[in-house]
Amino acid sequence: MKIVEGRARIEDLDDFLDELGAIGDEFDCAMQAFDADYVLGPDHLQAAVERAERAFEREENVAREFAVEILLYAAGRRQINRALRMGVGEGESGVVVVVHSPTGDGESEQEAATAVRNLLDSANTDATSADDIDREAVLDFFDVSEAELEATDAELADLVRERVALLDVEK
Repeated sequence: MKIVEGRARIEDLDDFLDELGAIGDEFDCAMQAFDADYVLGPDHLQAAVERAERAFEREENVAREFAVEILLYAAGRRQINRALRMGVGEGESGVVVVVHSPTGDGESEQEAATAVRNLLDSANTDATSADDIDREAVLDFFDVSEAELEATDAELADLVRERVALLDVEK
């Protein structure tokens, strides 16, 4: 799995997603773009990818496409329409794109990640920082209360990863 993050000015969401899809097709990689405000670091995305892989291996996947299954796990949701809130939208914003080869082809992932960087206005390959999120939006989206945070030694990122893991229990 590779993570590409940066800023994008998305004028037409369908065009942007089509370009990502074309890159994914060319390099045989799943591509999933996220609004950077909702991503709590590389462990959040790695957990989502691992659980999506397991769901497909066990034929327990909800989505037909692997990239959408990654989105569902990252969002901690079973409903695609609710999970899409974590995806990118039109306008200028921070974007995080997961590039994943289901065959484990690191070379294809690297080439696809390079192509994704070319789509973004500014890009880097550093995994996104949990410090750069919209905290209030994350609390709301993942249904984490301040009381829950105060009741545990866990960080917000830990609680979000817990929600990712709980999707398997909720099936």
